[in-house]
Amino acid sequence: MSLPRDEVRRILDEALAARGTGECEAAFEATTASHTRFARNEITTSGLTEDAGLTITVRQDGKSGTVSTNDFAPEAIRAAAGRAEAMRASMPVDPEAVDLLPKQDYPTIEKHDPACAAARATDRVAGVKAALAVARKHDLVAAGFFESETVTRAIANSKGNFGYQVATGAEFSTTMRTGDATGSGWASIWSPTLAAVDAKALARTAADKGIASARPREIAPGDYTVILEPAAVASLLQAFQFGGLSKRAADEGQSVFAKQGGGNRIGEKIFPESVTLVSDPFDPRVPATPWSGGGFFGGAMGAAGIPSRKVAWIEKGVLKTLFTDRYWARATQSEPTPFPSSLVMTGGAATLDDLIASTDRGLLVTRFWYIRSVNPQTAQLTGLTRDGLFLIEKGKVTAPVVNLRFNESPVVMLQNLEAMTAPASAGRTLVPAIKSRAFTFTSKSDAV
Repeated sequence: MSLPRDEVRRILDEALAARGTGECEAAFEATTASHTRFARNEITTSGLTEDAGLTITVRQDGKSGTVSTNDFAPEAIRAAAGRAEAMRASMPVDPEAVDLLPKQDYPTIEKHDPACAAARATDRVAGVKAALAVARKHDLVAAGFFESETVTRAIANSKGNFGYQVATGAEFSTTMRTGDATGSGWASIWSPTLAAVDAKALARTAADKGIASARPREIAPGDYTVILEPAAVASLLQAFQFGGLSKRAADEGQSVFAKQGGGNRIGEKIFPESVTLVSDPFDPRVPATPWSGGGFFGGAMGAAGIPSRKVAWIEKGVLKTLFTDRYWARATQSEPTPFPSSLVMTGGAATLDDLIASTDRGLLVTRFWYIRSVNPQTAQLTGLTRDGLFLIEKGKVTAPVVNLRFNESPVVMLQNLEAMTAPASAGRTLVPAIKSRAFTFTSKSDAV
């Protein structure tokens, strides 16, 4: 379901007009998602879902009420607005409420691929069949998911602000396990374009990992030099997105970027000069919406509606910016920032083989999973390796090893960085594979 701009604008205008008193903002989202799922070397499900929703928020005197509806008939929109006003009346005053944004100038961000928008099961079946053929050829057991979607998003408010975008995305992931269930390999990609998804190549990568990781040997936990593939790097850097880069957390002493004695560490060189981390919503590999989605911490409205722009969070090792929602920007007389999405980490000139060859003893990590925060004040995380952990000795990968639990901070990981490859796509981020010393593993995991 992809509604044209004029139709979406009409729905939002009706929502804004339906309010009684105070101010109003409305958001529209319609999604068409088509998927193919496979397991045990055969296709198990194939489906198409369509959904559309309208969210209306009415605000007055620091109070707000929000109601969502899937019915866009004028009378249904008026009824939803009425329920939002009734809800608002029963709410307490929010001490961190901020005014509605005035009219904004949103950038044009191309994120629509007609082939992806039109893709259905018949367009994905060749890729899935190729992946299953790879699994059968090597006596592996394959499972995975191939999805393509189109999302129409729009926002508007009673101060005249309006934004609209139609975006597409395609994602393929697969796990390949050996028949004896001792080895497991994995590969995945997300892209705004369907053509960028090479299911057969990804299946080969997963198969190679699965075969190589079979019958792992025991290894003692401890501090190791690690080579983290892009998926592993991306999963650690997500801690920066969801709280780690918060200016409020730093100013209040609840972050690794808090300054001893008060304040934050913006302007300090915390990392090696080779570390640069930016949000780049205009990079065609990880495009964002023209406006910020708001974020998950700080402020009643977060950064919702702020125009997207390129932001340098870390530049040549220096902490340049921290995420500031609109409430905290007002409280600290600073500028609000968009939410830190579309992360891009500048890489280096090495190849993955170069990183391995330069390592006397260490571990090659495919990816992490089940990651949880341990201590926000150090950004320490814990989690497990998965789908291929390998011992490196004298510059060569010599054996698969059992999975390990880690306890480490992405800040320390970057501070101990020694070398990097060029950045590559890892989910909705662009990050390099990196070599980092003294990465802490604390225990063994029996999971494959």
